[in-house]
Amino acid sequence: MTGGSILGNRVLRKEDPKFLTTGGEYVDDLLNEPRLVGGLHVTYARSSAAHARINSIDISEAEAMPGVVAVFTAASLELQPVPAAFNPMVARTLLASDKVRYVGEPIVAIVTETREQGEDAAEAIIVDYDYLEAFVDLETSMASSTHIYESAGSNVVFDTTALGIPENTGDAYFEGCEVIVKGRFMNQRVAPCPLEVRGAAAVWGDDGRLTQWLSTQHAQGAVAPIAAANGVAETQVHILTPDVGGGFGAKIGAYPEELLLGVIAKKVGRAVKWRETRSESMVALGHGRAQLQYITLGGTKAGKVTHYQLWAIQDSGGFADMGTILAPFMTRPMSSGVYAIPNIECRTTSVITNTTPVVAYRGAGRPEATAAIERAMDLYAFEIGMDPAEVRRINLIPKFLEPHTTVVGQTYDVGDYETALDKALQVADYAGLRAEQAKRRARGDVKQLGIGVSVYVEITGGVGNGESAKVEVLDDGRAVVYTGTSPHGQGHDTAWSMLVQEQTGIPMDKIELVWGDTDLVPIGTGTMGSRSLQQGGNAVFAVAGELVNKAKSVAARILEVSEADVVLDKDRGAFHVVGTPAVAKTWADLAVAEKSTGGLNHDDVINVSGATFPFGAHVAVVEVDTETGKVRHIAHTACDDAGKVLNPLLLEGQIHGGVAQGAAQALLEEVMYDADANPITSNLADYGFISAAELPSVTVVHMETPTPINLLGAKGIGESGTIGSTPALQSAVVDAVSHLGVRNIEMPCTAERVWQAIQAAR
Repeated sequence: MTGGSILGNRVLRKEDPKFLTTGGEYVDDLLNEPRLVGGLHVTYARSSAAHARINSIDISEAEAMPGVVAVFTAASLELQPVPAAFNPMVARTLLASDKVRYVGEPIVAIVTETREQGEDAAEAIIVDYDYLEAFVDLETSMASSTHIYESAGSNVVFDTTALGIPENTGDAYFEGCEVIVKGRFMNQRVAPCPLEVRGAAAVWGDDGRLTQWLSTQHAQGAVAPIAAANGVAETQVHILTPDVGGGFGAKIGAYPEELLLGVIAKKVGRAVKWRETRSESMVALGHGRAQLQYITLGGTKAGKVTHYQLWAIQDSGGFADMGTILAPFMTRPMSSGVYAIPNIECRTTSVITNTTPVVAYRGAGRPEATAAIERAMDLYAFEIGMDPAEVRRINLIPKFLEPHTTVVGQTYDVGDYETALDKALQVADYAGLRAEQAKRRARGDVKQLGIGVSVYVEITGGVGNGESAKVEVLDDGRAVVYTGTSPHGQGHDTAWSMLVQEQTGIPMDKIELVWGDTDLVPIGTGTMGSRSLQQGGNAVFAVAGELVNKAKSVAARILEVSEADVVLDKDRGAFHVVGTPAVAKTWADLAVAEKSTGGLNHDDVINVSGATFPFGAHVAVVEVDTETGKVRHIAHTACDDAGKVLNPLLLEGQIHGGVAQGAAQALLEEVMYDADANPITSNLADYGFISAAELPSVTVVHMETPTPINLLGAKGIGESGTIGSTPALQSAVVDAVSHLGVRNIEMPCTAERVWQAIQAAR
């Protein structure tokens, strides 16, 4: 250990033995939960039409089928329209009633004795539609007089002009620039694809309270919408979150299928369960990204960028959900990236289409901002004939350890972007790679080398101003930690145990973590936006420190000395008077002494002063077969600065996972629809899901620039790998064939697209 501290060391994950042996317990595994024994199954019949009026719904055949207990429509449940949070003129019922607006929208809820019976009954539901024009293309939807929500008066449901931000001024903005480059880029729609699909269960207790189990990233956030859907007070709702098999942002909010379970359980008088299939998940779980970008960049022939203009058109999908605000509130503030560009205009427009609603997805608007400016930088470098790494270096914001406010008004905490770039280039052997690339080009090799560079900054911990924590010591000296964050793969049990051990001396194996139970942890903002360590961990660290102070007071009383004379021997987990270690009181002793007064514990909500801004640089290396277009990702270097590192093993795991998802978007993943908005990638046979076979070993370069925003000096790391890797990989693919005249290849850079780009350039 470093200086006697456990912090900063490579500590193995406490969680792993369970997951690698007996396995986790997910919502669908709650077979022995007494309250769910004998529960019924809910199946949702979904829309097969992308945009249509519902003339009638025939449920008669389904009602008569074996095992069917009940069949519900919006009318029979007397559902009322629910306005969208970000545009109240857009509203829908939790089951479609008058219209359907995307394939996969739930229309009918079927309650059966077994799950298989529900699947059979769903096929017997007959819906009579009047088909309407369906929109997949964003610009077509924007311009159309056919409105997906008539009450909204437009398919544009949010625009930055509503925030008082003027429209971009156009080409006149670049008057006087020596060099101007333009681009139209699509940051394509992707599916989050958590390994555990959505699931939920609900039961009403004899006390009139609703208990609901959810696979969610934010148990506390589900209380209010579920209470509203059931017409009860929030105190009447108890949310429980078992193990969660991935979320990536798509499991932050409560979906209609989950909101209705309590209503259905009350109607049938029994517990009910629901679990979607993978095919349902692909069309009904929210999608990510889906942003069309128009960029213009202007500057000097010497490489100095002076003007940047971005118009981001965000696809909201079939409802004005989280996706509606990704561009205005996440992409726009980060539009300048790491660059000191003196003049920036950024407009965003959010548009409804007849596709699955867009939600938060790993990075949520920030990867889109990085992708836009990084692709713009590449175009600029090509145009002036300068190395793309050098163009970036010329325009980087100089190192700052005090807050820095960008032209678009975002204040970064700390930054040292040039050092991150230098470290990544050095470790990747950038000069050697360029030399090898030159040799292959000179020989006319079929397989060409491509090198892509990206430098990024992102915002993390911007959700919520703090987090709740409680640490309790039991009679046997064990500690229980209650946290308002929610783990779903990040390693909270390990990290929070390290923090408590550091403060208290209680060994990690004697520390238990409690989360996702709104009765035990009523206040919490969950896990999203890379907030867990810098807010949740920060709260645990602070509360554990205060618990030590409280324990010193108890020890002083028992030992009959001044509190100032009491010290904690962390190696022994015991309190004693300075200079007399032989007479000591353990944590267990103090817990027993405090039992009659409420126990030895401390809880608080610990606030932070703002968000943090992790940064870094990635270098991606690909090999492209110029005859077939096939891309092979052969090397990747990631330098990601997340401030003070708690556990390098956890950090590297997050970076590796992030790079994998970023590479997947760059090379493989795309949710696709046909011209009538029918999904054509609705299973993992058709959707380009990445595996280890498509990935190189990722070289992680450590860099720590602590932030002053929290006690730990930590910034978020959960999304960084995704943000840095995607534009680096796309740039690498374009770079491999840029000598043939190729300037852009849309993501995903599939073999077909690469081959077509080569042919078009020739």
